[in-house]
Amino acid sequence: MSSYEFFIAKRYLKSKRKVRFISIITYISIGGVAVGVAALVIVLSLMNGFATEVRSRLVGMDAHVRVRRFHGLPMEEYPPLVSKVAKIEHVAAVAPYVFGEAMLLSKQNRGGGTVKGMDPAAMRAMYDLDQHLVAGSLNLKTTSEESPPPIVLGCGLADRLRVGIGDEVYVATLQNMQPGLMMTMPKLRRFTVTGVFEIGYYEFDAALAITSIEAAQKIFGLGDAVTGLEVKLDNLYLADRVGERISDALGYPYYARSWTQINRQLFSWMTMEKWGSFIVLSLIVMVAAFNIISTLIMVVMEKTRDIGILKSMGATARSIKCIFLFEGLVVGVMGTTFGTIIGFILCWVQDQFKLIGLPAEIYIINAVPIDMCLLDFVWVSAASLGICLLASLYPAKKAAAMDPVEAIRYE
Repeated sequence: MSSYEFFIAKRYLKSKRKVRFISIITYISIGGVAVGVAALVIVLSLMNGFATEVRSRLVGMDAHVRVRRFHGLPMEEYPPLVSKVAKIEHVAAVAPYVFGEAMLLSKQNRGGGTVKGMDPAAMRAMYDLDQHLVAGSLNLKTTSEESPPPIVLGCGLADRLRVGIGDEVYVATLQNMQPGLMMTMPKLRRFTVTGVFEIGYYEFDAALAITSIEAAQKIFGLGDAVTGLEVKLDNLYLADRVGERISDALGYPYYARSWTQINRQLFSWMTMEKWGSFIVLSLIVMVAAFNIISTLIMVVMEKTRDIGILKSMGATARSIKCIFLFEGLVVGVMGTTFGTIIGFILCWVQDQFKLIGLPAEIYIINAVPIDMCLLDFVWVSAASLGICLLASLYPAKKAAAMDPVEAIRYE
């Protein structure tokens, strides 16, 4: 845009218009864009916050990478595999684990769940379970041969079984049944509850029971074998890349899956919901864009004589088009700037002071989580400016197509 086009466009924006109604619509357009941008920024930051909460709770109690044998076969000679995986770059810790479904029973009730067995020291290196204990301790060491081994339950599972610290529960699995005798009852193994945890993730709290790896091997009849290996990385976002390296290093019949692959459906759904909301809330900006169209059309009608004079003095159609495109873009820039600032301030206030609370007994967290991402601000601003620029095209083309003689005669 040349200097005179910029000068004229600036004069049009600053000038007192004959039709005051046009100025009012201009302010409404700026306000509409600002409201739409602020809504987009706030909603995307809120969804990022919930996604971060889910990710932290999920990864906090699950491996970054999980190594298994094909067809679900147990790993028998796993110590050399542990050493091999530990040497791969970005691997912080490796631990064997036993995992399987079981029936848990108490004197008051019974329910299905999953039992996970790990070495206590390895578990502390892998997870932050100590931070989520609501009762008891993470003590998985058996005191004597006669005493039942300890077990730690999720709060939902403990409530369902109606047990607390020191109570006994029984665990039964199909592996305990004798082959060929389908009518026999599975053997029950007795455990003592030593701890109760609350992660805030339903699948863990409602069904997970944790015990020592030796006790879990006896439950599932694995002998000295394990279900697989769990790997913790120094950067959880490198899980896909490191998982591929582990698969290549171990080869068949072993394979590795990252936490993003294991929970692909959950995070895909959250991503779709986020960008679906982005598209829907963009309609607010589009409504403001219609106001921009109507405003510029009325400005073109008001400035018909001016357009005719400019063209008769040698202004090209492109110059006239640039003048009105600039006016529409200024409305978009002002609205986007105000909206971004408003959205940022509201998100920052919520993040710092937790003004909007949530019932902790339902959502586990006590306030609406906020996680502002620079890329979201960039996408929202770009989308808003793009919509405003498109809204300015039609009025600008109409102004550029005016015949100078007819435009002056019209006045």
